[in-house]
Amino acid sequence: MSSDTRSAIAGEEAFLAAYDAAQYPRPSVAVDVVLITVHDGGLWTLLGRREEHPAKDRWALPGGFVEMDESLDAAAERVLTEKVGLADVFTEQLFTFGSPDRDPRTRVISVAYYALVEPALLERASAARGDAGHRRVRLAVPWQGEAGGPVDALDAHGSALPLAFDHAEILGMAVKRIRGKLDYAPIGFALLPTAFSLRDLRIVHEAILGRALNKDSFRRRILDRGLVVATGKRAAGVGHRPPELYRFADRPAA
Repeated sequence: MSSDTRSAIAGEEAFLAAYDAAQYPRPSVAVDVVLITVHDGGLWTLLGRREEHPAKDRWALPGGFVEMDESLDAAAERVLTEKVGLADVFTEQLFTFGSPDRDPRTRVISVAYYALVEPALLERASAARGDAGHRRVRLAVPWQGEAGGPVDALDAHGSALPLAFDHAEILGMAVKRIRGKLDYAPIGFALLPTAFSLRDLRIVHEAILGRALNKDSFRRRILDRGLVVATGKRAAGVGHRPPELYRFADRPAA
């Protein structure tokens, strides 16, 4: 090691030893996770009612503060495991929300994630936690295409739930992201079981896009692009003409 290198290392160590992080304001960092599924022809997510201030009794996404010794991805995985009871689901970083007044306690920057899950998996997670945990709620998207903007979450009577912080905007960003990715990414991979009919896949696409699709042109487009592979099986217990079942081309056969 050269004398210049030793000098640089010693200088770095001296600087860090004398460095006082307290002289600079430091915002808190949190993660919030949007779980998305398709059920009954619509988009659904999980929300929990806040039991403490701030935003007491409002509904919020699963979230939490990032610990000093964990990465953002690890924090998102921890939130899913501890608060929702889910593990090993598809997650992707969505957007960073950093408005100075988004949280009245202090400056909190939230790195949002979204996760795509099958309906049965989300239902089991919700049922296992009961009323004390997060509840599956339907989303109502008031805008078309990829315009973006806040999204409502509806209660059992179809009324908009009061959401905490900027979680309506976070939900809107998640819907905008998956709509934008639908044409080039196999979003349905995580929203459907291993084997599914083309009707099942079309329902997923319609729920995400918020509009009806032509059945024949959708079938043609999916098959022409080679996104799915026929399994050679048909659905059971669905009438006299059960539909053919497919799987995604990049998902291995069972």
